[in-house]
Amino acid sequence: MHHNLLLILALLFSVFMMVMAAQKMKIAYPIFLVLAGLVISLLPGIPDVELDPDLVFLIFLPPLLYEAAWYTSWNDFWRWKRPISLLAFGLVFATSLIVAYVSQALIPGFTLALGFLLGGIVSPPDAVAATTVLKGLPVPKRILSILEGESLVNDASSLIVFRFALAAILTGTFSIHQAVGQFFLVAGMGIVVGLIGATFMYLIHRFLPTTSAIDAALTLMTPYLLYLGAEQFHFSGVMAVVTGGLFISYRSHEIFKNGNTRLNMLGV
Repeated sequence: MHHNLLLILALLFSVFMMVMAAQKMKIAYPIFLVLAGLVISLLPGIPDVELDPDLVFLIFLPPLLYEAAWYTSWNDFWRWKRPISLLAFGLVFATSLIVAYVSQALIPGFTLALGFLLGGIVSPPDAVAATTVLKGLPVPKRILSILEGESLVNDASSLIVFRFALAAILTGTFSIHQAVGQFFLVAGMGIVVGLIGATFMYLIHRFLPTTSAIDAALTLMTPYLLYLGAEQFHFSGVMAVVTGGLFISYRSHEIFKNGNTRLNMLGV
């Protein structure tokens, strides 16, 4: 266990160093990281590093999504809600559908459920990498806003597709109509849970006598509470975290009026 922990810390340190090197050379760091990862994978004697997927989802995903939602402009997100929704839900589901039927037709023994599982994996584009590359180019702000907003939601939609495809494989039954209905139910209820949880946290911040340290601790806890609360009822924890992050960010000027609190938020 300690050996794996040391390897993970070494990899994280390597990533930080490569990101700084890419910024120094004025190269988009996603491209630099991909190339460096390919080189490292070819080095002899590098041990395999395996992470528990549940650990990754629980420890890393909620705070990363919450931070991304926090720094997303609500006004831009709402202004471009239609293209963002079409890309994050419509395009992801359409891509999964096409991948499912094409793979079923071309690969012998490939079931429709397996096709949707593959579609859920490959359908969400890496919008973070795209926006990082585009920020160095003369691209309209509208395009960047749409890509950043879409990147918040597309992982949620693809994870929902993946979840139902995996459940269909394990149970041996799959219905496209039921999957579509469950898709929107899980996503929609995830949004509801996110709004309820974020409203509750907003009321605590707003009306209880908290200090800057307590506000920082609550901010750190919020994404985990939203994620686990939604997952407890088998709804989308990702959608709950994104929704809650957008809501708290939009109300942050009412909550974090103290200068020390704002500095602590940046530190968190």
